[in-house]
Amino acid sequence: MKFGFSSYTFYQQLRDGRMSLLDVIDWIAASDGTHMEIATVSLSPEISNDLSTLDSSPDFVRDIKTRAADTGVTLSNMVVPGNLLGDAEVTARSMARLKRHIDVAAELGIGLFRHDVATWAHRARGVAEFEQLLPRMVDGAKELARYAAQYGITTSVENHGLLMNGSERVRRLIHLVDEANFRTTLDVGNFLSVDEDACVAVAANAPYASIVHLKDFYVRRMFPGDGWHHTPGGAYLLGAIVGFGDLDMRGIIRGITESGYDGFISIEFEGIEDCLMAATTGLANAKRLFAEV
Repeated sequence: MKFGFSSYTFYQQLRDGRMSLLDVIDWIAASDGTHMEIATVSLSPEISNDLSTLDSSPDFVRDIKTRAADTGVTLSNMVVPGNLLGDAEVTARSMARLKRHIDVAAELGIGLFRHDVATWAHRARGVAEFEQLLPRMVDGAKELARYAAQYGITTSVENHGLLMNGSERVRRLIHLVDEANFRTTLDVGNFLSVDEDACVAVAANAPYASIVHLKDFYVRRMFPGDGWHHTPGGAYLLGAIVGFGDLDMRGIIRGITESGYDGFISIEFEGIEDCLMAATTGLANAKRLFAEV
């Protein structure tokens, strides 16, 4: 396994200017990690509003490429929000922006690219509505995969958001897109957002993974206070340091290894503890857990 970090992990520091993305690369180079994936939302002052200008900042892109090369940090994946289910204008604008970011990923030598197919809060009112939306998601994802193929880039959809978080929905989309370079960014914790058992869902989707996000959550059944994410099934989630939360991390990791996956593992932290401590501790726990399973 190749262990590293999502830039999202460092959002606390990036948001208020204590670190730049170049500083994050330096920090990873000095850590026990070997790679970084660029989550464009981590470059925005509001995590819910992606204001990344990577597609219009060639000097910044060159600086990232140079710093990664100089420090030996592999740039593993680019993670960009998208919305393929808006009206015609919104969808066209999103597709164009995603393609520009695929161009940037190619410039940076990144071989993996994750995009959304809908906004996080978009949910189908039932299976019939999901089925109605599915062809549009398939068409958009297929077009992006074919566009990325010219660069040798593998695209993916993450189990992310209320529409595409379910493990079977992700697998169906991959099957219907039917492009060799379209897979899934497998986030081991996000399945809980739609009340799926993480161990079962990870084992089912690991064979389709292009990269794995390793994260943890505290899980409660009673309202603990503000700041917790409320799932449709009535659970409450709060981001945790990998190994500190309530997920069966050993069972999750067993599902990953038994699938034969042996690629990038990205520590992704979204909790309230200090992110640098969380990154260091989470990586150490991840390496220990993978060695034990």
